[in-house]
Amino acid sequence: RVVVSELSQLYEVSEETIRRDLDKLEKEGLATKSYGGAVINENVSIDLPFNIRKNQNVGGKQKMAEIVAEMVQDGDHIFLDASTTAVFIATGGVMKEGYLAFLGSRTEEVIRSYYVDKVFFSCKALDQEWGIMESQESFGTTKKAMIASGRKKILVVDSTKFDQTAFSVAGKLRDLDVVVTDKRPSEKWLARFTNAGIECRYPKQP
Repeated sequence: RVVVSELSQLYEVSEETIRRDLDKLEKEGLATKSYGGAVINENVSIDLPFNIRKNQNVGGKQKMAEIVAEMVQDGDHIFLDASTTAVFIATGGVMKEGYLAFLGSRTEEVIRSYYVDKVFFSCKALDQEWGIMESQESFGTTKKAMIASGRKKILVVDSTKFDQTAFSVAGKLRDLDVVVTDKRPSEKWLARFTNAGIECRYPKQP
């Protein structure tokens, strides 16, 4: 927790400057303003707006998108979920504002009427016991339908989602063929992937 007056003295700037900075942090979803200050937002279960999430960890998402691009061959039929990570895979990050997702039983029915070569999707949290998790049941059930309708299942997830949990289970680790992430996972996770027969891809350090 931070206090406006203390930050003003610490950085030798006006309290108005500090308030503007806190306003920006709140708009980015990184902090929540409170009386006289702000507190950091550490709640992974909170769903931030799409236009805020797409600006988080841009470098990591670009690296993951480069890895994924090498996995798509001419003629492949693919599914992409409604995650901000998928935006980087499909368009490099250029998309109109808004939360572009179709959900519900009708969506799941339509998804099940197709069978694609590769399914690329992300998740809210990844836990060694619970598996692939989402903040809302509707997202979880839609991703279950996607997983069931693809030959190769590829989870594209940044390193901040590891060892986190969320409300709804979208799938188990055994459902996955490949995990693409932005940093080398811990040895514990690498061993878990190996034991489950999952290939893990991440940017190689120079």
